[in-house]
Amino acid sequence: MNAISPLTVRTRTIDRADIGEHDTFPKLLRRNARDRGEQVALRWKELGVWREATWEQYHQRVRDVAFGLIGLGATPGSDSIAILADNCVEWVLADLAAQSIGVVSVGVYPTNTAPQVEYIVQHAGCSVAVVYDQEQLDKLLESDLPGLRAIVVVEEKGLARYEDSRIYTFEDLESLGHKHPDNDPEQFDRFVDDTTTDDVGIIVYTSGTTGQPKGAMISHRNVLAMADGWLQLTPFREDDTVVSYLPLCHILERCMSVFLPLLVGSTVHFGEGVHTISKDLREIAPTVFVGVPRIWEKMHATHEVSISESSRMNRAMFRRGMAIAEAVQRRREQGQSLPLGLRVGYWLARVLVLDAVVDQLGLRRSRFLMCGAAPVAPEILRFFDALGLPVREAYGQTECAGLATIHSGDQRRYGTVGHLSPAVQVRLADDGEILLRGDSVFRGYHRNDEATARTVVDGWLHTGDVGTMDGDCLRITDRKKDIIITAGGKNVSPQEVENHLKLSPYVKEAVVIGDRRKYLVALVQIDYENTGLWAEREGIGYTNYKDLATTPEVADMVTQEVRRLSDQLARVEQVKKVSILTKELDEDDDELTATQKVRRKVIEERYHELIESLYTEVP
Repeated sequence: MNAISPLTVRTRTIDRADIGEHDTFPKLLRRNARDRGEQVALRWKELGVWREATWEQYHQRVRDVAFGLIGLGATPGSDSIAILADNCVEWVLADLAAQSIGVVSVGVYPTNTAPQVEYIVQHAGCSVAVVYDQEQLDKLLESDLPGLRAIVVVEEKGLARYEDSRIYTFEDLESLGHKHPDNDPEQFDRFVDDTTTDDVGIIVYTSGTTGQPKGAMISHRNVLAMADGWLQLTPFREDDTVVSYLPLCHILERCMSVFLPLLVGSTVHFGEGVHTISKDLREIAPTVFVGVPRIWEKMHATHEVSISESSRMNRAMFRRGMAIAEAVQRRREQGQSLPLGLRVGYWLARVLVLDAVVDQLGLRRSRFLMCGAAPVAPEILRFFDALGLPVREAYGQTECAGLATIHSGDQRRYGTVGHLSPAVQVRLADDGEILLRGDSVFRGYHRNDEATARTVVDGWLHTGDVGTMDGDCLRITDRKKDIIITAGGKNVSPQEVENHLKLSPYVKEAVVIGDRRKYLVALVQIDYENTGLWAEREGIGYTNYKDLATTPEVADMVTQEVRRLSDQLARVEQVKKVSILTKELDEDDDELTATQKVRRKVIEERYHELIESLYTEVP
């Protein structure tokens, strides 16, 4: 199928969360089943065909899964379960089923290694785990987890050879729950009624850029307060459609796939995986799409390479169309009106060029676009704005339930992360650290009072981020611990420099070094796909990433790219020397977090000799 059929139009705009004093997310699911029973809540792709479930069916399946968990030994009101799976309908069913019986839901990244999985499942005290497939099952079976009573597997392929009595399929779980002697609507309602706003509903383990990950305990009140503030800044609608593809154990995707849809009644789509996101976007054409910077950078880079490989006429048409669109974008940014000639030129550019680009990206119906979870270069956002795809930048942390600021309405101030949410108070410490206070601030770290005491002081969440206020918008400088102070005493934000270098389609990752040094250097991981295409055009042969990265022609090209982009920065921010990494940074090698953030200290230690070699001669 090329596209899914559109949903029945329901255009009621939600600009303030309909939250009761004692609401929880299981109670909101029950309300949706009652008030929106026959409306579509979930869609998922199965063997190439889109399936769907109404709110009433969603609620019924959550009920069956909840009693299935009880049947497997989960104790209502005093237990926790782990969910170790790719995005799928079963993920959210297990999540809400656990919360419905007062069991804490703990998401685990499917990219985590077996020791990391063992640590989280053991630390959280999970009695049941829901995993996606055989690969995730093996991680649990090779771990020492005596408290784990049952493992539920979504994808049944390859399970026949296992003899462990703890293994069940998800179908087994639902069947067990459906047949459970206590499974009736009244008993389920009693469980749901017993959930309270201040209950810890979920534990989200942070990425752990330093040391072991910490489990942030988040209550229903935390999330409801965050969502209420979010909706006051950026109204959502019942007919909004969302595609779920970022890891669901991350607070951002949990907001988009679980929390906000429960509040506004929007429909969530599950494709066939993150590897099919481009195809899924074109089929779904969501009205709401949220991406981390790497997603937007990849879209931008892929398009730049595609244009460079097109015919001379197509390149000329696109460049001319974008020039007109950028002129329109600049005037709008400055609050200036558009002359008639520019309006006509922009209309022609959209009809002849830009609309086709937007359609190819799968964002033709987009109404709300957002970038969050990490800083992004303003130039990336300007590119999409010129295409007619205004992307709002947002800022938040797991510890404040996901969102503290976002650009509101048509007001976007590039280089900032938006307007302050009504859900939080913001204060800047003397050293510029951003402090947050409000009902969205989390309950603390699970079994780690010392870390909690360091993070929340007198009710203020110490974010570890440094920033400034730009009018009524917040501007993030960098992580407090990452700020570079050069030998000349100048402060440099490495993230800003790194994001600027990643404007090149050939730079996937850049790690800028220079603390207490006379100048900055960068370790660069090339974008294998785009650089490979460049090498093929140049007639350069290669067999793998290392072979490509060590080719002299590639080294010269990347150095020139870094020099070109670096020259656009202030002198103190310019990178003087570059070295291309001969391997891709990998989570399994502890070089990246589960959210694909660079572990800067690990890189600096692992590549110490390479870094020192870049300082042996003055550039």
